[in-house]
Amino acid sequence: MTQRKFLIDTDTASDDAVALIMALRHPGIEVAAITVVAGNIEIDKGVRNALFTVEMCDSNVPVYRGASRPLRREPVYAHRVHGQDGFGDMNYPPPKSVQAEGFGPDVIVDTIQANPGLVLVTLGPLTNIALALEKEPAIASQVSRCVIMGGVACTVGNITPAAEFNVWVDPEAAKTVLHSGLPIEMVGWELSRGEANLKLEEIEEVRGYQNELADFALDCNRTLLEFNKGLSGDLGIDLPDPVAMAIALEPEICNRSKKHYVEIETESDLTRGMTVVDELGVSDWDHNQAVWGALLERGPNASICWEIDIPAFKGLLKKSLR
Repeated sequence: MTQRKFLIDTDTASDDAVALIMALRHPGIEVAAITVVAGNIEIDKGVRNALFTVEMCDSNVPVYRGASRPLRREPVYAHRVHGQDGFGDMNYPPPKSVQAEGFGPDVIVDTIQANPGLVLVTLGPLTNIALALEKEPAIASQVSRCVIMGGVACTVGNITPAAEFNVWVDPEAAKTVLHSGLPIEMVGWELSRGEANLKLEEIEEVRGYQNELADFALDCNRTLLEFNKGLSGDLGIDLPDPVAMAIALEPEICNRSKKHYVEIETESDLTRGMTVVDELGVSDWDHNQAVWGALLERGPNASICWEIDIPAFKGLLKKSLR
């Protein structure tokens, strides 16, 4: 079997770890490198958690430290969602391995250039990707797919009413990436809600696998379970990063997608980080030319996943943890 090469950029907290497990344990995937960005937690904690997860999978994929803060904003973390350590404050032992030498954005450039056609998967704020593109814009054309867990498409956010956390943390980076020419597939937070949650009975099913990896995947998400209940009332774990990873691994899990023009709001305090998806194509209307101006010339810049095959997603997730 010919393996597909992945490059994963992550702000490694609890659901990121599950997404990493899915990629590292998939027989058809070779993860060339993991780069870490500040987002859910501080950068050093993110590196530690990535190393720990790689070890849990008996892998030796190199982990690189990337940007410790957004391009122009003060860093904001999601401790109340994932715990102070990003892993549900489970107090796991430190990893035995150490981070590889190299700065995340530089590694992204080098890895893409050495492996044209690889799949880029982003699970956190897009700071590392934006810095890599600023250094070498041509890498955008050397990636076969860029699957982004970020934003929400025409619906509510999880950090403000208008925005999803990853994009809100560094909207300037997201804007750079969305207009870079990368073959973007946007997987919004909303796809992990409702029936896509890992329900309480499914959590018990996974617990029944009685293996260390399954227990880790559930235990490190214990604060996310409680946060999710308070935020949306959902009784289960919402797993946006594993949803994005599932689509990267098996594209048919996104069973309804379409290319649209997407803009990122960077100026407004009220709607900072909003992913403005032109779902109806109104930017193409002649009478809106004066409003949209030069934006009309750009056309669709992202494929939006509108709906997923939930049973297929959960089947892949559970298979990864058995």
